[in-house]
Amino acid sequence: MDSIREIVGATPQPAPLDMPAQNLKVAPQVQFRWQSLATFLARLITFPGALALTAYAGYQMYLIISVSDVTRLQWLLLVLYLLTFGWIALAATSAIAGLFFGHPKAAASSGAQPRGKTALLMPVYNEDPAATCSALLAMAEALITRQQQHWFEIFIISDSTDPDVWVKETAAVDMLRERLQGRISVWYRRRYMNTARKAGNVQDFVTRWGARYDYMIVLDADSLIAADTLTFMVREMDADPGCGILQTLPRLYAGKTLFARLQQFAGTLYGPVVAHGMTAWQGDDGNYWGHNAIIRVSAFASAAGLPVMSGPRPFGGHIMSHDFVEAALIRRAGWSVRMMPAQTGSWEESPPTLLDSAVRDRRWAQGNIQHLGVIPTRGMRWPNRMHMLIGVMSYIASPLWLAMMTVGLLISAQIATQGFEYFTDDFQLFPHWPVFDSQRMIMLFVFTMSVLLLPKLLGYLAGLFRRDVRSAMGPIRLTLSAALELFFSILFAPIFMMIHSRQVWEIIRGKDSGWSTQQRDTHGTDWGLLFKHHWFHTLVGISVLAGLVLLQNPLLYWMLPIITGLVLSIPLSALSGSKSFARMLAWLGLLRIPEEVSSAPEINDRDRYREEFQVVVDAVDVPLLLTDSEKASRHFNLAGERPVKRRGDPDMDAAGARLKLSDAADVSEVLAWMNRREKMALLNDTALFGLLAKLAQQGSNEGVA
Repeated sequence: MDSIREIVGATPQPAPLDMPAQNLKVAPQVQFRWQSLATFLARLITFPGALALTAYAGYQMYLIISVSDVTRLQWLLLVLYLLTFGWIALAATSAIAGLFFGHPKAAASSGAQPRGKTALLMPVYNEDPAATCSALLAMAEALITRQQQHWFEIFIISDSTDPDVWVKETAAVDMLRERLQGRISVWYRRRYMNTARKAGNVQDFVTRWGARYDYMIVLDADSLIAADTLTFMVREMDADPGCGILQTLPRLYAGKTLFARLQQFAGTLYGPVVAHGMTAWQGDDGNYWGHNAIIRVSAFASAAGLPVMSGPRPFGGHIMSHDFVEAALIRRAGWSVRMMPAQTGSWEESPPTLLDSAVRDRRWAQGNIQHLGVIPTRGMRWPNRMHMLIGVMSYIASPLWLAMMTVGLLISAQIATQGFEYFTDDFQLFPHWPVFDSQRMIMLFVFTMSVLLLPKLLGYLAGLFRRDVRSAMGPIRLTLSAALELFFSILFAPIFMMIHSRQVWEIIRGKDSGWSTQQRDTHGTDWGLLFKHHWFHTLVGISVLAGLVLLQNPLLYWMLPIITGLVLSIPLSALSGSKSFARMLAWLGLLRIPEEVSSAPEINDRDRYREEFQVVVDAVDVPLLLTDSEKASRHFNLAGERPVKRRGDPDMDAAGARLKLSDAADVSEVLAWMNRREKMALLNDTALFGLLAKLAQQGSNEGVA
């Protein structure tokens, strides 16, 4: 297309860095430094403490069921209880350890100037370009205000596959580059082939431009980090040359629905308790959550190349939840992986609805369960193996809970409906049927709930003394908000139990989650979709309710919160996405977070810039590029070059687009014929786009004639 001209500099000059796939069967020869005494004590509290609590609870359960002969169902109930209680006990003891030992000191002095060159790395996949680019602009302008821009560059690495999104994406990136021209470099690259998803996208960046940078701060599409936090992260890496990854604690913000506001309130109040606990016992054997963290590029390249796992799904193929594995491999190579939970100024957004969270969880569940094939890696540190086991357990806990409730219901039904042989040939004082010590059971229930709610209680008590939380709401509103969050958590919990149980079953059967774009906003309630996803949950709740009522079983009162959540799963899921209910709670001052009272400049700027970007991207589509050669030139400059095809391996998408162009009578017809991949090929090839432009010109001439 003759009218398309080259605009300089979509990407910098190549600076390749080798990133070999790691051999998980061979341990590197590495000498690890001793962990601190604080880390040792935290581990002593966390793991033996959890084991002791579980042993005590298990013994009490055994006493409850051993009033008479223990049946097989009762033994199964005991095993399931031990597994589920051990999970909540670990969270409780970790929270306790975090109170005393989860507050690491910074290695760098606050006045030190950054030295390393850092890429603000933004991987995107069919995301809202106005949101991503406005966040990058807000971060860049804040760095410029503090005169810290010289150590940073912005690098957007795209895996977008939707042509309608892509043309808006390049328009937004072009606007971002213009706004920051001469102040901060903004680079952009879209991959033609989306191999290995996000992990492959980052690896492609490292192998092509990794040697250009000392560090990369990896962002998600909804990430926002304050300028002071960005420079803190760089200074910390400068001061600790043995650190491979430094992870911040992102706080949820900008929630507009009930579910998002519940999540961000819980993250603000209880998130630090969990994070300080993890920090306490992990020490230098830390974890990486895939975003809002700074990574030493040389360490990442040399140690974190991911192999393709052998065998069938869910364990075979590319590693999906790559972040845990990358952290473990970097640590295995001798680098430290640390977390600074007290450092503020790091944000991300929550899924807007219960169903959107479930969609994200499906991908995470498959990736975490795949880690069972990674855990045997030779040379891996045991805390990293523990991170992976915790990740697996976060989803396996749901089918275990479901199985435990099912066994409990079967035992209750057995007691209510079976005819028991009270007197057999053997002499006995009691009938041979399941018997429980009800008084001890009530005590164990209270103990179990106390352990379960301990992290929340610690977070609530800490919130009463936190200045930022007090600025958002006083003690009365804080108490009401905590009660409201607990109320909805109880109701949502059985719904997630059913969803996660099904997800685990699908994964075991080898069903892939796919790679869908994360939904970051909701547009009304689709009752048909809600019924499709929740009809079975409702049916299960009604069936359990009817059965217990029919049997006049007192277990009904114990299970009422679970039954209520399942029976009301459809309206509860609809309510989770309600913006009007969320606004009403905000007006009452409930579920507030500090960012809503005193916003960081980056948050205010991001919201303002987003409106400006939105005006630009809303006007851009494929037909516009046909009438605006300047915009077409800028798009193709950012589109980059298509990979050279080998003989015998033609680009069938480009070939299909060319054939349809030759047959079409006008632009609207050929665009209707083309599938998504063919449109992407069209928008990545100036020659093909030139044919489309000629077709448009012919239609215009015929109209004039």
